[in-house]
Amino acid sequence: MGKHRAPQGSVTDFDAATSALPDVTGDYTVDVAHTRIGVRARHAMVTTVRGAFTEFSGTAHLDTTHPVASSVDLRIATASIDTGTPDRDAHLRSPDFLDVEQYPEMRFASTEVEQLDDEVYRVTGDLTIKDVTRSVSIDFTLTGSAQDPFGNTRVGFEGALAIKRSDWDLTWNAVLETGGVLVSDRVQIEFDVSAIKVG
Repeated sequence: MGKHRAPQGSVTDFDAATSALPDVTGDYTVDVAHTRIGVRARHAMVTTVRGAFTEFSGTAHLDTTHPVASSVDLRIATASIDTGTPDRDAHLRSPDFLDVEQYPEMRFASTEVEQLDDEVYRVTGDLTIKDVTRSVSIDFTLTGSAQDPFGNTRVGFEGALAIKRSDWDLTWNAVLETGGVLVSDRVQIEFDVSAIKVG
């Protein structure tokens, strides 16, 4: 697990539909400094709490000729959750939620990649949170590819995944006096990824 910290709000350096390289086939590593893995959930039925995981590492193999040969592996340090409120972050790290002492890592490992159109790929894989593994599918859009000023081949992808946290045994909640619950079961995970070609 890399110890690099991603700046809050950092995004890839590419705008949508600016793919410039004819072939981005190869092996890549996630550029932590230019990648954001965000989360958001409804709070008290009326507001949205946003945060991000700030420590993670990832690799990918891209094959533009045979997309089914592509793959992704992403590991996220659960203790790196940051919503901007220390008390809330401590609760999220506790056994009520992520239980980071016992489960220090979340992982997504792809099992299938399907190209939907020129710039959209459906990545199906196993998402492990705590000791529960379930298959999920994420549609990633290729937001750009270019050679950066340092000679690196870079690609950018973005995608989002909506999950029910109860499916991964993240079930803590509190009932509000006015009805409803404190934290929604539905959580969205957002990926804004910049990756650098290796080798």
